Amino acid sequence: MKVAGLVLAAGEGSRLGRPKAEVVVGGRRLVDLAIESCVRAGLSPVVVVLGAAWVIPMPLADSPDGDAPEVWLVENTDWSTGLASSLRAGLAALETDAGIEAVVITLVDTLSVGDGHLSRISSLLRDGTTAAVATYKGEARTPVGLTREVWADVARTVVGDEGARRWLRAHPEMVTEVECADLGPWIDIDTTEDLPGQL
Repeated sequence: MKVAGLVLAAGEGSRLGRPKAEVVVGGRRLVDLAIESCVRAGLSPVVVVLGAAWVIPMPLADSPDGDAPEVWLVENTDWSTGLASSLRAGLAALETDAGIEAVVITLVDTLSVGDGHLSRISSLLRDGTTAAVATYKGEARTPVGLTREVWADVARTVVGDEGARRWLRAHPEMVTEVECADLGPWIDIDTTEDLPGQL
């Protein structure tokens, strides 16, 4: 099964004061760290949805299978309307490649989410799960995995600044939860105080 990675990175980071895709932590931008996590998890292609800032990802080492990582950049001109428009833009881009059977979705500002989280979700998809979501002590967060058959329905459902949450809640019989708290807490970066070392 061909499973893609989808990094939502279009926001302006209003509370942070700059687009999160551009934020540097430990000498590397958040967008590059997110792409690398996807590659390490064996996700390909990695689709990055950009909007408030257009950034060119730094070259990455080869993926685990030895191939050069395939990274697609997608522009969301409606980024100011919220996360939903970025998810729709990413899913629309993935629809153009009939060989992609599923996707694992992650956010640029969740530095705590790494390849271990992404791999758990992609493994469930490869094992036949229609949709999968990472939970942290029972609370559903990201990453989220979706097989191709539900992309159109998810895209119709999402609104505003919310991702697939509404669709997941409406279809519990299709969703498998996987606990990821053992990999560390889920933390998103909204302000400078959330950054490691408060950079």
